[in-house]
Amino acid sequence: MTLFFVFEKYVAVISPQDPVLQIGSSLTATCTLNPELGSRTGSLYWTLNGMILSNSTYSMLGPDALSVTLHNLNGSQQQSGDNLVCHRADGHVLAGSCLYVGMPPEKPVNITCWSRNTKDLSCKWSPGGRGETHIQTKYILKYKLRWYGKEKECENDGTAGKLRYSCYIPRNLALFTPYEIWVEAANQLGSATSDITTLDILNVVTTDPPANVQVSRVGDLDDQLTIRWASSHELKDVLFQAKYQIRYRLEESVEWKVVDDVGNQTSCRLAGLRSGTVYFVQVRCNPVGIYGSRKAGIWSDWSHPAAASTPSSQQLKSGSCDSKPSQRNSTLRRELKQFFGWVRKHANGCSGMSIKLYDQWRVWLQKSHKTRNQVGKHLCLSSEDHNKEIGTCQMSR
Repeated sequence: MTLFFVFEKYVAVISPQDPVLQIGSSLTATCTLNPELGSRTGSLYWTLNGMILSNSTYSMLGPDALSVTLHNLNGSQQQSGDNLVCHRADGHVLAGSCLYVGMPPEKPVNITCWSRNTKDLSCKWSPGGRGETHIQTKYILKYKLRWYGKEKECENDGTAGKLRYSCYIPRNLALFTPYEIWVEAANQLGSATSDITTLDILNVVTTDPPANVQVSRVGDLDDQLTIRWASSHELKDVLFQAKYQIRYRLEESVEWKVVDDVGNQTSCRLAGLRSGTVYFVQVRCNPVGIYGSRKAGIWSDWSHPAAASTPSSQQLKSGSCDSKPSQRNSTLRRELKQFFGWVRKHANGCSGMSIKLYDQWRVWLQKSHKTRNQVGKHLCLSSEDHNKEIGTCQMSR
């Protein structure tokens, strides 16, 4: 970008115009006035990005020319270049030039790709070496079928915004032939090419997260919850098998606990939970065994969280005549939450609400109180195994 001002005749010009320099270089620029205008250089000054440069860096080259010398230049503060400007004594801009100071690119590294449902391909990479070149660098991802096929370029150029260092190929992928993928980087100081990555689309497949995740109680059991979900539409295709992973946390906690051994079932039971507690649950999926391959794909994002509470089994401690107010309030909140959950199952709308119904619930609650001494890790059980001894994670197909 040249700041060059023209009236009937030019006022001044800076040379060189818009130079491209490597970091650490030195530059001498000259502001030459139009001698026909009768101006003199004695009162001129220079600025770089709006900051006045010391007059110790100036050299008078005659009545019509003033130079400035800059040493050990740093990388440009903006990709549009640093503004070097020649001013008149009153601050009026006479001429300007843009300095592009940076580095040649090094070969890009860490190329990783993933395909959502085998329908498209997304790739990202990192700039090599020291990273940012400080001047505009263009990245192009190129690809071709390994044994045949024409070289193609990714539609995104990977130069700006959230597309920087990434690219998206939306369609027309080959599923049975490996691709060769590489990234080329170039700017005005040089160019570089990454190593070639060989990629099999079927080994980088990811899917949408499992849908319709539901969490529910397991009868009167106060330490268990059942989780059910629907598999991704693509996983219903014969091309895919899947394995799932569950994570869950207490309502007041930010720490997730992960259940790895869920297998390919779409329901699971968590055991060994805390009674009277709300749990949040998420599920994700990994396609595996595609076309007979034993190599897993890439984990999907986690599903939207679902939540449910375990029943409360709190009992009064022996020897205690009365509970503290805070304990009574806590107990009341839990019992009300449990009561309204029970009402939804046994009452027909608001018309079914009555003192009699509350009494019935209290009788049910007393009968459901059980003492459990079981302590152990949280387990994932199939719904068919709820009567078996808890101690292993058993799965059903």
